[in-house]
Amino acid sequence: MKKIAILTSGGDAPGMNAAIRAVVRKAKVEGIEVMGIYYGYEGFMEGNMTLLDVGDVGGIIQRGGTKLYSARCPQFKEAYAQDQGIAKMKEAGVDGLVVIGGDGSYRGAMDLVRKGFPCVGIPATIDNDIPGTQYTIGFDTALNTVIEAVDKIRDTATSHENLFIVEVMGRDAGDLALYASVAAGAGAVIIPEVDFMIEDVIARIKQGEARGKKHNIIIVAEGVMSGTELARQLKENAGITTRVSVLGHMQRGGSPTAQDRVLAGRFGSYAVDVLLAGKSGRAVGIRNHQLVDYDMTEAFKNEHKTDLTLYTLATDLSI
Repeated sequence: MKKIAILTSGGDAPGMNAAIRAVVRKAKVEGIEVMGIYYGYEGFMEGNMTLLDVGDVGGIIQRGGTKLYSARCPQFKEAYAQDQGIAKMKEAGVDGLVVIGGDGSYRGAMDLVRKGFPCVGIPATIDNDIPGTQYTIGFDTALNTVIEAVDKIRDTATSHENLFIVEVMGRDAGDLALYASVAAGAGAVIIPEVDFMIEDVIARIKQGEARGKKHNIIIVAEGVMSGTELARQLKENAGITTRVSVLGHMQRGGSPTAQDRVLAGRFGSYAVDVLLAGKSGRAVGIRNHQLVDYDMTEAFKNEHKTDLTLYTLATDLSI
C-alpha cells in the first residue's frame, strides 16, 4: 500500500485524536501517505479529504473530540453511496481505510470490505460495548469524568443528607455505570445486564439508613431507565425523596486520560500493521493486555459481555 485513508464515525470519544495521530505517524514510518476524511462516511462518499502529514497531527494528542469531525450518514447503507465512495478513493489513489468508531461504524466498513475495499476498525466509544476487545478508546476518560462528578455530588449529598440519583450514559451497556459505582463507592448501581427490581433498591437504601447512613448515591445506566423515572418509582413505592443529576454529554468530552492515549497509540499503530499485512475486515482490540485483531463482524454479531464479578463486588462493598 502506498496511500491509506482514515475517518472517525459515530459518537465522539476522547482519544480519537490520539488514534488519528498514531495512524498518521506509523504510516509515515512505513513510507505510506494518509488521507484524512472529514465527517465520517459522508466525507468518504463525497471524497471530502485532505493529505495529513506529521505536523498536521501535532498538538492534538491531548484534545478530546475528533479533528476529522463526525456525522451521521444514513444513505451510506445504500449500495450507490458505497460505490460512489470507493470510486472517490480509487480516484485519489487510496488503497485502504482505517475506521475509528463503534459497531455502527464497523457495519459501514464491512459493506466496503464485501465490495473489495480493504478496511480495518479501531474501537472508540465511551460505552465500552464492542465485543472482541476488553476496552475501547474513550471509556477510561468518560469513567474518570463520571467519578469526578460523583465525588462532587457526594459533597452536596453529605452536606444536606440527601439521596442522589446519578444517570450515566452507556447505551445498552452497563460498563460505565458499573465501573463508576465501584470506583466512587455508590450505594447501589442499576445496569441493563442485571434484572432490575425496585424492591431491591429500596431494601439497600433502608439497610444503609438502619446503620445510620444519612446520605446515599445511586448510579443508574441510561439503558435501564432515566434517573427521573427511578426517582418517581422510589417516591411512589417507598415515599423516598431524591435528587437527580443527569451527566449527559459531558461524559463524551475532555482531555483523554493517559490510559486512553496509550491505548489509542497502540491501536492506531497496530491498525496500520494489520493493513500492511494484507488483512481486511479486521478490528483491532486488546485482550489480557495483548493486542489482537479479529473478524470485524464479531463487533455487531456477538453480544458484549459485562464483567458481572464487578457487580458482585459493587454490591458487597456498598453495605
